[in-house]
Amino acid sequence: MRRQLRIGTQALLLRGGGALLLIAGLGLAAVTERGLLAHHLAAARHGGDVVQAGARGPQPGQHGSMVLVSGTPDVVESPHDADFNLTVPTPVLSRRVEMFQWREVRAGGVHYELDWSDELQDTARFEQPRGHANPKAMPLRGERFMAGKVKVGGFELEPMLVRALPGTETVAPDPSRLPANLAASFSLYHAYLTTSVDPGSPRLGDVRVSWQAVPVQPVTVFARLDGNRLVRASLADDQGYQVQVGERSLSDVLPDVPEPPEFTTARRAGAIVLAGLGAFLLLWERRRRVGDVVLALAVGVTAIGAVSCASWLGGGWPPVLAWLAVTAAGVLVVLLLHRRMARA
Repeated sequence: MRRQLRIGTQALLLRGGGALLLIAGLGLAAVTERGLLAHHLAAARHGGDVVQAGARGPQPGQHGSMVLVSGTPDVVESPHDADFNLTVPTPVLSRRVEMFQWREVRAGGVHYELDWSDELQDTARFEQPRGHANPKAMPLRGERFMAGKVKVGGFELEPMLVRALPGTETVAPDPSRLPANLAASFSLYHAYLTTSVDPGSPRLGDVRVSWQAVPVQPVTVFARLDGNRLVRASLADDQGYQVQVGERSLSDVLPDVPEPPEFTTARRAGAIVLAGLGAFLLLWERRRRVGDVVLALAVGVTAIGAVSCASWLGGGWPPVLAWLAVTAAGVLVVLLLHRRMARA
């Protein structure tokens, strides 16, 4: 009597423990896949699933993915201002041209003052043009010069991303490198070139030219990988890319996108092991064959595959079909083992 009671209690404990392990495995699988689904759906609004790249550049299988990469830009082909023979190792070089002109100021009446302006002030539009005539044209124009090729972390940036690189710093020109025709007209004053004979007291029509460059500093770029280039994601709900200063995490760049679960492969394997161990304990009374271990593992794979498949419903067909195939394979193994054991 006591032996039967002990055996019954042992069986009850084994079944209870098996059920708990099976439920734990199913729960771990559901949490993992739902976390991946939440990340996938949020990332889709910004262009698609995210690959957090290292410094090795594009890798096989990454094409079409959204890439998050940090690093200091590598300017492979520096921009060049041919007019002033100025080359700067920067992603973007901007030239600003200003002329000392009359401008009309309307504040408590109309008055006129001489000041630097990078736009031609049209005297014909002045209320009192007499005595305030400006030159008819700007002798030079401002321009922006782009680097021929810029890379971050081994990924080449398309021109739109290069233009989006943040920050500016003043570039002092080298008068000794000026072409002869400009060297006769311009001289260095502070960090710009000017045609003024007395830079401290400019006269009407004097010109000054200055340059600004995007600093070469650590940045983080988020964009779509096309071949070996990062480009704007045209199907994203927002602008399709992000460029920020410094090394940033995914949550910094896209705060509305949750981080995907860590150690996904280990978590999935752990879920299968827990579910398989739970099934083995539930089948403990059948422990007469080595095949029971394989049967329990197949039951675990089937259960985890079914839960994972259901977790991905509404999140895209590829993971649903992949987990459906895993479930079908598990069911097939269970049926074959059950039939073999029944024959034996």
